Amino acid sequence: MRDRIARALVWMLRLLLPAQGRHAAALTPEPDTQPTPENPWSRPWTGPTKEEAAEFFRQQAETTLELHAIRERRRAAVLATMGTDYPYSYPGAPFPASAFATAGAVSA
Repeated sequence: MRDRIARALVWMLRLLLPAQGRHAAALTPEPDTQPTPENPWSRPWTGPTKEEAAEFFRQQAETTLELHAIRERRRAAVLATMGTDYPYSYPGAPFPASAFATAGAVSA
């Protein structure tokens, strides 16, 4: 039993303590040959140009209008299932939104 304990102790010490002797050099890792990445704080921040920012906001405006139309159509569909008229209209509609002006109409 003492032999097993001694072997386990030696094994643990070999794992925890650094190696010594002529074979210790073979266990050391080789130095990293990869170049160190450039520090992002060493140069000034470069933001988008005026044209890039304008294009981004134009795309956001188009997306917002599309989402608004989708939300309005869904709201009209939900209210229609409840039996309430919603003054939903779109460009080129055969009837104006004022055609929905009834007592049960919901204002937007």
